[in-house]
Amino acid sequence: MGAIAALLIPFFGLIVIGYAAARITKQPAEALGWLNTFIIYAALPALFFKLVSRTPLEELTRIDFIAADVIATYSIFVLIFAAGKLLRGNSTADSTIQGFAGAYGNIGYMGPGLALLAFGEAAAVPVALVVCFENAMHFIVAPAMMAISGGEKRAAPQLALDILRKVALHPFILSCAAGFAVVAGGIPVPVSMQRLVDYLAQAAAPCALFAMGVTLALRPLRRVPAEMFYIVPAKLILHPLVVYLVLTSVGTFPPIWIASSVLLAALPTATNVFVIGQQYAVWQERASATILMTTICSVVTVSMTLYLLKLSPLAAQLPP
Repeated sequence: MGAIAALLIPFFGLIVIGYAAARITKQPAEALGWLNTFIIYAALPALFFKLVSRTPLEELTRIDFIAADVIATYSIFVLIFAAGKLLRGNSTADSTIQGFAGAYGNIGYMGPGLALLAFGEAAAVPVALVVCFENAMHFIVAPAMMAISGGEKRAAPQLALDILRKVALHPFILSCAAGFAVVAGGIPVPVSMQRLVDYLAQAAAPCALFAMGVTLALRPLRRVPAEMFYIVPAKLILHPLVVYLVLTSVGTFPPIWIASSVLLAALPTATNVFVIGQQYAVWQERASATILMTTICSVVTVSMTLYLLKLSPLAAQLPP
């Protein structure tokens, strides 16, 4: 546990520093704009390009791993959606945001940095695959579900085109596609470009975690929604457990791939869930509260997830 604490304290410490900076300086939300732009359009894409472009092609085409991970994640989405719709009597739109709150982890901001710190460079491929394909699915499912609920006003052809454009042109997807092209085509990357990518990639985790802390400070917890009492345990406990069970039951995946996917599943709710709620004017305040609560609770649950992974049958093939 001492080694796990040494890993997590600096990691969550960056979130705390960002939170404290926002509370002390009282900068407006708009002040975060350029930092978020740098993270989303430069630092994280550079990190994903670096991870993918230095990976053997055969490891990038594990469709079985991608399918198993997405199925496990969306089983949580369906479960929470059904709970909101059938048990709580919420609307389809509200239940959709709740489903994302339980299944959409902070895999972009927190995932790469934490997984690489915990498991080393061997975690690069599964992290890149999970981030790209889960994000792509979320970008497709969110507007589709809102169209079903009646909250999406665009015509079906326009909606389909906008979804395709959003997926194809997202910086994370583009950077991974560029990395894949480099590997598949055997294209040499000039040393100067490698150095630029490395500089940007090194900034990804610190900047993303600091920005996350600032974002949490700007969205204070005003009330605890009733749905949080099943969404929080579903996101932080059930989601990684289901991912572990699915990945260990189907296929023969490397232990570090399984551990990396489980760790990403254990991460708190993504801030993008609030963005989706804000976009459609649905469940916004409660989404913000869920992000804050899952992030606070994840200090304990992510520690326990790492500890249990060290005790699991995978431990023999994980880094000490």
